[in-house]
Amino acid sequence: MPSLYDAVLLIAFGGPISPEEIHPFLSRVLRGHPVPAQRIEEVVRHYMAVGGRSPLNEITFRQASALETMLKQRGFLLPVYVGMRNSRPFLRETLDQMTADGVRRALGLILSSHQTEASWERYQRDVSEAREELGGATPTIDFSPGWHAHPLFIQALAEQIRPALERVAAQKRPTTPLILTAHSVPTAMAAKSPYVEQIRDTARLIGEHLGHRRCLVAYQSRSGQPSEPWLEPDISDVLRSLSTEGATDVVVAPIGFVCDHVEVLYDLDIEAKRIAQGLGTNFLRANCVNDHPTFIRMMAEVIETSAKG
Repeated sequence: MPSLYDAVLLIAFGGPISPEEIHPFLSRVLRGHPVPAQRIEEVVRHYMAVGGRSPLNEITFRQASALETMLKQRGFLLPVYVGMRNSRPFLRETLDQMTADGVRRALGLILSSHQTEASWERYQRDVSEAREELGGATPTIDFSPGWHAHPLFIQALAEQIRPALERVAAQKRPTTPLILTAHSVPTAMAAKSPYVEQIRDTARLIGEHLGHRRCLVAYQSRSGQPSEPWLEPDISDVLRSLSTEGATDVVVAPIGFVCDHVEVLYDLDIEAKRIAQGLGTNFLRANCVNDHPTFIRMMAEVIETSAKG
């Protein structure tokens, strides 16, 4: 099928793939940010607590492989490349490989579900800088539109949430709080973006899709200086508030993350769960979309729409 593009570039944050990679990875992530050494070591401990690595890279390559297969089934013979911001394959390496493979124009799909300067603009800037470093003799990269409210994204999230809800006793299920989380960011950054509105849209659409009325938005994984305002409420505060209201079960779904990594595996599965259990609350976490077939279908549809012009 005719296409405006001859390749797809999945753009992801990246993560360390071994304990030896954790410090170099964090150095790249935190470059230019004055972060106390004790905070860095705390994050290192988080990675060690979840196995000394991040599964993000592996999952992203699974997404790429499944996407390439699905696009082929739809008549789009487009190779799917992966470029990472903070780990190998770095964007520059991937663009260099694409150039060697003869790719001239590619569609970039940023694997971040909601848009802020940190989650979208920096990725686009990094692609531009990588092209400049290579002398501009690289494929032209266009970017797909956002997809936070795409019906298949909502469906994929709902399909991951439903099994967790079904682990709650049937008589309690309708009133069980469903906490939908996203990464907190500084309020000043959020004010310049559609981030909060998009998260609320996704949460509302999930509630409608599931027919579940008790949906709450919470933020997680706050960092930065304590004096700097970040988006709230934090999930820990929401868990405590729900406990005082008598909630015995909560289902948590990380809708702002498209695959498992330390913010999910540690901040939710260990830290938030520990808080909930200390309050006597049953903590159930829905899976990220990862390489769920419905999420792959969503990516294919977004790419197909752009590729047709």
